[in-house]
Amino acid sequence: MNYADIKKVDVANGPGVRVSLFVSGCTHRCEGCFNPETWDFSYGAPFGEAEIVKILALLAPDHIRGLSLLGGEPFEPQNQAPVLELVRRVRKELPGKSIWCYTGYLYEELDQIGDHGRELLELLDVLVDGPFVLAKKDLGLRFRGSNNQRIIDVPASLHGGGVRLADGYMK
Repeated sequence: MNYADIKKVDVANGPGVRVSLFVSGCTHRCEGCFNPETWDFSYGAPFGEAEIVKILALLAPDHIRGLSLLGGEPFEPQNQAPVLELVRRVRKELPGKSIWCYTGYLYEELDQIGDHGRELLELLDVLVDGPFVLAKKDLGLRFRGSNNQRIIDVPASLHGGGVRLADGYMK
């Protein structure tokens, strides 16, 4: 997997101060995407152990609330294994940090996407799902670009048997 960027201070893609990983590669190709260069799977630089170590170090300070995964598309089948490895390491080494992930897929589809979709989903706190839809763009929304996208409380959804929206973020 390649990645486009690692932002060490991000306040736009989840609550609090976060570290964000922008992966490369996306087959959704949403019209009006804010990051179209990341559609190309070969864009950016290779992602590996050095980048995982860097992200863990950036996440370590107490004022950093968590990790946000964006793209491109973290749930693309060819991106899942490296993203899963990162998420496993964050859970093990920094269990108090929240993990948000943005995907153009719907929550209900993720069991059928790739070999690691379900396992990756189970390690997330929040999933912002659905493609960006230019006709539904709303600059007043928090943590999402169009009003078709949902901010999902993943643990509550997995245990409750259906999608549960994350309280306080949908307005």
